[in-house]
Amino acid sequence: MADTIIRPIEDADIPGAAAALIEVHATDGYPVEGVEHPEAWITPPGVVKAWVAHRGGVVGHVAIMKAKGEEAVTLWQRQSGEAEARIGVLARLFVVRSARKHAVGERLMRAAMDYAEENGLRLVLDVMDKDESAIRLYERLGWHFIGGATHHYGDGQQIPAKCYVWPST
Repeated sequence: MADTIIRPIEDADIPGAAAALIEVHATDGYPVEGVEHPEAWITPPGVVKAWVAHRGGVVGHVAIMKAKGEEAVTLWQRQSGEAEARIGVLARLFVVRSARKHAVGERLMRAAMDYAEENGLRLVLDVMDKDESAIRLYERLGWHFIGGATHHYGDGQQIPAKCYVWPST
């Protein structure tokens, strides 16, 4: 996938990103929420910056969100004392199955990590325990496990999650 382009998301990318999200949900069960309104899930309030992977259409996405009460943020603050204003949440990472095994997820992550480093943000994330390939990617890229959490969604549903911090910055 050498001709896959990673770039900041544009308004024209949102329908393609929504279609890719629905495809990922059908194959992987990710995300556990948001597929009823995928465009809104991709563009929620609090997005600091987002990127898409494009190869004849959108094949992946990642965003950095403002920190606002996520368990990963709280865990990291307890461990580090870092101010919430310096923390960003890596979120909404997905890559369609046909684009996997070509470093698309890694390239999206690196775009977000580069942005965070350039802007003095510490990144944290949570990932559902079931998403083993995402966990392997985060650990391979040097993210550190900081504790367990519970991801709450829908009508009182929950699923176990792991929280990570990116050690750079």
